[in-house]
Amino acid sequence: MTVLYDANCPLCAHVREWLGRQPQLVPLDFVPAASPEARRRYPDLDHAATLKEITVIGDGGQVYRATAAWIVCLWALAEHRPRAHWLATPAGAPFARVSVLAAAKYRALTAAPCDDACELPAPPGGGRPD
Repeated sequence: MTVLYDANCPLCAHVREWLGRQPQLVPLDFVPAASPEARRRYPDLDHAATLKEITVIGDGGQVYRATAAWIVCLWALAEHRPRAHWLATPAGAPFARVSVLAAAKYRALTAAPCDDACELPAPPGGGRPD
């Protein structure tokens, strides 16, 4: 699986390093989002969107974004696969969503300068989170 991440975001780089240190059941390949390498590998992908949220490309070409991408990353890790299974259930889904929203908010607050890549995802009911 290929994980596209914002190499200019300290939080994204930290998470990328953490994921890379974990024992992996499915190998994770990290590529900076919107980089020449990402554009070469995935010419049909919306590369501007990959800077706004974590994006994972499965070995079969599946595209996972935001919460689903984070769950797939955890699923690839030996020690976190059971947690990924739980986060994908109706009981765990709210926790996964809150985690992704918290990361987006942290990213938006710490980004300097902040551009449209720092936009927070809209909450389920629409509008912007506070």
